[in-house]
Amino acid sequence: MALQNITVLGSGTMGAGIAQTAACARFDTTIYDIEDRFLDKAKTGIEKRIARQVEKGRMDGLDAADATNRLRYSSDLAAVVGAADYVIEAVPEKLELKQDIFRSCEEHAPKGCILGTNTSTLMISSIAEALADPGRLIGIHFFNPVPVMKLIEVVMGPDTSNTAYVATLEVAQKMGKETVKVRESPGFTTSRINALIGNEAFRMLEAGVASASDIDKALKLGLNHPMGPFEMVDLVGLDARLNNTRALFEALGDEAYRPSPLLERLVSAGRLGRKNGRGVYRYDDEGQRIPGSDDVTG
Repeated sequence: MALQNITVLGSGTMGAGIAQTAACARFDTTIYDIEDRFLDKAKTGIEKRIARQVEKGRMDGLDAADATNRLRYSSDLAAVVGAADYVIEAVPEKLELKQDIFRSCEEHAPKGCILGTNTSTLMISSIAEALADPGRLIGIHFFNPVPVMKLIEVVMGPDTSNTAYVATLEVAQKMGKETVKVRESPGFTTSRINALIGNEAFRMLEAGVASASDIDKALKLGLNHPMGPFEMVDLVGLDARLNNTRALFEALGDEAYRPSPLLERLVSAGRLGRKNGRGVYRYDDEGQRIPGSDDVTG
């Protein structure tokens, strides 16, 4: 299958990272969002990250220019989906929202276009209930930060077609990613384990077992994790983690997944992570963590 045009739905942290990765893999890539201000923010971030790769000698200037030129930004869903070979949805983890956007995709996308969802917790079959042809929907779960992390979970719903699977492997391979094939289940593999680690970290923090920075340090140096659980939750967004953990708790009924009260309080207080400068840690205007800023009681 010759895939060239990828449309990414959602320009947040994950969507922008997926689009950047697709463009660097020489896909013609369009990012969709509902407002131009979100797209402008994504464009600025992507171009800054690509320029940083050139400065560090990790990317050739000509390749960087090619990737930047392959990116398009649009708030016209029908137009961007209508020209797509493969759609990757990266909107918030809300079932009705995903169903609505895929319903629109099916209306406007070419018949052979594959529909991929970056969901980390929702069931593929539940999302596919909105489609007349559920076989074209597949899970293509990326990891944050997308340009760096090597894994994609390929999640098969009960009706997912082999055509969708083969196309997803082609996209992943061209992006330089490794894949694991997963049958749909709540949280798949990584999200299920990661939610447990993150939830327990918040419980230990609330109990005063150790500071956030020391818990992060312990998991990085003691368990060889590339990021600590609080560094990770600030990156992906505390609100996103709370939504994921709630979904897992509702699906599995296991008390281990009941969201930590501390996580609930931080989200209620508007502490969402790097994206608004204050999560478990605080961040400066450049997005750099402020040393000694892991007091979550204030």
